[in-house]
Amino acid sequence: MNHARWKLTRERKLAQGGTESPEVEAIRTEIRMAFDLGQAIHGRRTELGISQTELARRAHMTQPQVSGLELGGTVPTLPLLARLAKALDASLNIALDGDTTSVTFTPHAA
Repeated sequence: MNHARWKLTRERKLAQGGTESPEVEAIRTEIRMAFDLGQAIHGRRTELGISQTELARRAHMTQPQVSGLELGGTVPTLPLLARLAKALDASLNIALDGDTTSVTFTPHAA
């Protein structure tokens, strides 16, 4: 089943009063959090005008690792998050409140 068809089937099920299992909801939440982090990394990197390769060099990573993070396919460790924040010359702010997640990189003052 392709993504569009799966999404339509899911939306129909939920519209008819159906619910997802707690396991599926947990997985969906994890995916959303990883995606939000990836978007924040990508946004700050492009704001700085640097490539994935340059970010990888600064954070002591490989370019494929940076790509995986930006795509939301990887959940990094705290030490890696600290290296990324330093490499992006910013403070990393993560707010977790129930199902709501906010991930931002706040640039350091010049």
